[in-house]
Amino acid sequence: MTYYPAWSVSRLPPENIDFNYLHWVDFAFAMPTADFTLTWGDPAADPAVLQRLVAAAHSHGTKVKLSIGGWTGSMFFSPAVATDTSRHTFVSNLVTVFHKYDLDGIDIDWEYPGREGNPGNLKSPDDTVNFLAFLQLLKSSLPPTAKISAAASPVPFMGSNGEPLKDVSPFASVLDWILIMNYDTWSASANPGPNAPLFDGCKNSSQPESSALASFGAWTSAGIPPSQLVLGLPAYGYVSRSSNDGLRTRQDTHNSSVLVAHEGSQALFRDLLYEGALVQSAHPAGFEGAGGFEREWDDCSSTPFLRSMDTGQLVTYDDPESLVMKSRFAKDVGMMGVNIWSVDGDTSDWHLLAAIHGSMYTE
Repeated sequence: MTYYPAWSVSRLPPENIDFNYLHWVDFAFAMPTADFTLTWGDPAADPAVLQRLVAAAHSHGTKVKLSIGGWTGSMFFSPAVATDTSRHTFVSNLVTVFHKYDLDGIDIDWEYPGREGNPGNLKSPDDTVNFLAFLQLLKSSLPPTAKISAAASPVPFMGSNGEPLKDVSPFASVLDWILIMNYDTWSASANPGPNAPLFDGCKNSSQPESSALASFGAWTSAGIPPSQLVLGLPAYGYVSRSSNDGLRTRQDTHNSSVLVAHEGSQALFRDLLYEGALVQSAHPAGFEGAGGFEREWDDCSSTPFLRSMDTGQLVTYDDPESLVMKSRFAKDVGMMGVNIWSVDGDTSDWHLLAAIHGSMYTE
């Protein structure tokens, strides 16, 4: 599985995706509005891109869901699910879009029920209760073959007291699966910790709940079967300015623009390669540091990082080696699968997708 962001169309036309590695693609994003309809990041272009994605995917037997929300698109989720009237309006609009674009499902990426998420998002203590009622209505309104998924944080949905619920098992009857977004644990503007830890192997993390192992335990303990959980994987990393020689010390960092000038110092895996910080090699990971960067390994999180003493930069990211480890973990514990954010972060030779696919479908 993967996400396809609408804004990646110029970099990666949907017709150029290698669908042989993918069962599902989530088109990101459509967003709820104040009147419970849907809008697009680029209303003039995105619907046509979605149509192209659906046509290309279906021609290869791959299914497509429309993802609703996202980090900057979750402002109006709370009022959209707050009342019976708003839920019916919102669901009606989702069903219309489902049929109009010949979709196979709907993905709800509400970041986050009961929490603000992006500054300015509306929220209510009743968000999670209302979310369940909305999903029940959506499920009954879509065709039986339609799939409904939700992207979620490493901890279960929030209760009215602002704490993660101990029991979210009712969601298992209305969601086909839940994607755990096990990434963005540390970004370039905070501490140089791992972007997507497999586990807290050194028991020194300031966010011990944010790892593949911990999040799997949290969701299964709250009543979601492993077979209805999908592990989110990143095809990007963060570039920081740091004097660290490792990640465990969690020193403060500052954004850097020496290597890349991406907003928020986020860099796609492909950009690390194409901009010269990585080079393909015979290393077991398939890549090693270049251009003054050394590839090193953080045993605490089972993730790589790049370090340049000359530029004072540290890049936390994932590569085929660490992604395979997380994929095998998901397979070994009985999860439904993995989903990578996002397909445009891979190389033109699909090094990431190929490694992930191989680890999931071979011994």
